[in-house]
Amino acid sequence: MVSIIIGCVPIHGHVQPLLALARHLVSRGDRVRFLTGSRFTDAVSLTGAEFVPLPPSADFDDREITTRFPELAHLSPMRGVGFYVEHVFTRPAIPQYAAIEAMLRAEPADAIVTEPTFGAGAAISLLPATDRPPLVVAGVIPLGLPGPDLAPFGFGVTPMRGILGRLRNRSMRALSEHLVMRGVRRASDEVRRATVGLPQTGTNRSSTGWVGRADAVAQFTTPSFEYPRRNLPTRLTFTGPISGSGTEIYPRPDWWEDLEGSRAVFDVTQGTLANTDLTELVLPTIAALADEPVLVIVSTGGARVAPLQQMPTNVRLADFLPYDDLLPHTDVFITNGGYGGTQFALRYGVPIVIAPGSEDKSEVAARVEWSGVGVRLGTRRPTPQHIRAGVRAAMSQATYRERARAIAGEIAESPGVAGVADVVDDAIRRHPSHRRVLPTPANGRLLETILQP
Repeated sequence: MVSIIIGCVPIHGHVQPLLALARHLVSRGDRVRFLTGSRFTDAVSLTGAEFVPLPPSADFDDREITTRFPELAHLSPMRGVGFYVEHVFTRPAIPQYAAIEAMLRAEPADAIVTEPTFGAGAAISLLPATDRPPLVVAGVIPLGLPGPDLAPFGFGVTPMRGILGRLRNRSMRALSEHLVMRGVRRASDEVRRATVGLPQTGTNRSSTGWVGRADAVAQFTTPSFEYPRRNLPTRLTFTGPISGSGTEIYPRPDWWEDLEGSRAVFDVTQGTLANTDLTELVLPTIAALADEPVLVIVSTGGARVAPLQQMPTNVRLADFLPYDDLLPHTDVFITNGGYGGTQFALRYGVPIVIAPGSEDKSEVAARVEWSGVGVRLGTRRPTPQHIRAGVRAAMSQATYRERARAIAGEIAESPGVAGVADVVDDAIRRHPSHRRVLPTPANGRLLETILQP
């Protein structure tokens, strides 16, 4: 038996796959402590892991993100990305680190597992390997490791080789460093000095590039959906998606038998986070397909369905759906770019139409385009005409479904959650020391204050 700490920001799409990991680790007899938001107390407890709440300053309800951060409603898309990364992912790293350090003082652990947006992971990765437990990154979003042909993470553009590519990427890095991520850089330095006492220098300055300093990365997709990279700074394993969404999690709605008819089925969702404004993608999709002889399935991800009640007769609604049961019936998956939902669709070889929203969704859309599994719409607010054209292309051009089915074959052969556990075990075996705690924080008084109730 080993003792493992899992740390995750309190966002549903990030927590959900790590619940599957926690459940698997517990089932094999491991001691698992899961640090995340209070919203997920019951979900974590059901896995058999011990739930540990984030300090209040790092906790929030992702369904009310604009209430916690009202500035997001008034910023341009570009400045909104910078604000989001700074305030949702970076600054919470100080209380996150305080919580992990206190957990390790109370009971040492053999490994720490975090996801790329958990800022404390970036701080811990700056410590020498001999001064910390092994650190494993669970890839719940697109891989953020830099590469010579890659633009900075967040711009959502596909790789470009040669002189033109290098010039493009250099310009984008300058734009990111000095404009979009200026506040993030400043916040990152504050976090590092408060936690591990180190300024940031050298490579991997990006908000997600830090994963290259971890002992290992388990990426929840397949190689064909991720850009190739050379000379990787850490061990990278593609495990395929690891979470499930069948009837054991979400029940079938009462209209389920309608799926058994002869009509084509299109599923549309804005995920569980960016679903407060359904006029972005859900309502335009309904309008686009209202007069078509198809069935339109709408998953609101927990958003209120009351405003959608007066719908065309070919629309079916649900808050959440058992996707492992729905996707085998689905002809096209229409999404704003949630990483987990996209991997679900690919698991069943379903071609994708994607209108990327905020957060990491532009990066998901770029990979959909690059891998050839679907149609990328050029805006987060497509018109019904635009959506209709995208759906028709996804249905009529066989290459999209062929590429999606090829990746489905890769996923079927992937190790899944057992493979993630193997990555953790291997990181523990290879670790250069048996240290199971963290060194005294650089600003211990600050961290103790943060943990005060």
